[in-house]
Amino acid sequence: MKSVKDMVAAANEVVDHAPASEVIGLHGKEGVTFVDLRDPRELERDGMIPGAFHCPRGMLEFWIDPQSPYAKPQFQTGNRFVFYCASGWRSALSAQVAQDMGLKNVSHIKDGFGGWKKAGGPVGEKPAKKA
Repeated sequence: MKSVKDMVAAANEVVDHAPASEVIGLHGKEGVTFVDLRDPRELERDGMIPGAFHCPRGMLEFWIDPQSPYAKPQFQTGNRFVFYCASGWRSALSAQVAQDMGLKNVSHIKDGFGGWKKAGGPVGEKPAKKA
């Protein structure tokens, strides 16, 4: 059986990644979309990077594919995408899937949201759902 640790290591061999301390400078830049892959409960409990787009990990492929009935326009912008999760494991696998699907300019935060907070990155509350 292939372990998750091995899968993450393999993903990191083929996708761009960097620690939060190196990615923090991209926050707020035009043409850069941070994508939060964490579960909604994690966002409610811990907050999120201000301005990030929330894409639950289970919907990623469906939201990226422009032919999917669930496609999201955020993935059709041509922006640079910086994926993140809590610790960098889900984001590594997600970045690889996105890249395999043809999404361009995808990377992930190797040490995740935990690394972001440790590096002093801004943290905001989960945006309220639109009525």
